Amino acid sequence: MHFIWHELLYRPLFNALIAIYDLIPSMGLAIILLTIITRLALFPSQAKALRSSKKLQELQPELQKIQEKFKNNKQKQSQAMMEFYQTHKINPLSSCLPTLIQFPIIIALYQVFRTGLNSEKLTELYSFIPKPETINPIFLGYFNLAQPERFILPVLAGITQFIQTKMMMPKTAKKTASSTQEIVSRQMIYFMPIMIVFFAASLPSALPLYWVIVSLFGILQQYLINKEKFSLQRVKVRIKSKK
Repeated sequence: MHFIWHELLYRPLFNALIAIYDLIPSMGLAIILLTIITRLALFPSQAKALRSSKKLQELQPELQKIQEKFKNNKQKQSQAMMEFYQTHKINPLSSCLPTLIQFPIIIALYQVFRTGLNSEKLTELYSFIPKPETINPIFLGYFNLAQPERFILPVLAGITQFIQTKMMMPKTAKKTASSTQEIVSRQMIYFMPIMIVFFAASLPSALPLYWVIVSLFGILQQYLINKEKFSLQRVKVRIKSKK
């Protein structure tokens, strides 16, 4: 398993990072470009998951009506919900698959950025990738990407994560949380960014830089998904017309 992980994920991403660094001799820019390239490659599956999640959020009032109607009969409740999903062509698990696909890639990128700035790792290069004599980890004349940076990048990582998480919350949710799930979701808006700040401050600053770019990409992606309101309004109309 380690061999498969190393050869199919870690090593190709590491070589891609060094290849970009060879073209643009700035490790910071190389990390940014590799992050953008991987996010673009994952964009179709992630966009599909976000659309599915957005649609589920818009249809939550109808689902809650079903749950309330059959609250004393769990079997009928499950059947009614499955029929509802089939009628509106919704797969409640569709948002999970892209995440499962992305997770190994994210972990591999994490390892690349954590160890890839060490010159000893250049033995991992393919024969056709130029081997740099040294790797300069300094970015913008200030950030040493091989060492922790305890203020600017960790705080930026936390702020961008907060904005992204906030954008993913349904606008139709009540201001006062009425369920355990809603309470937990609202707490996560603040908990996750704070945890990221603490973790990022103790890790090589290449990683908070990566998190910032990922979050900025996610913010843009979520903004585009949130603007797709027309089709979601049509779904609402169709539901109301069947009453």
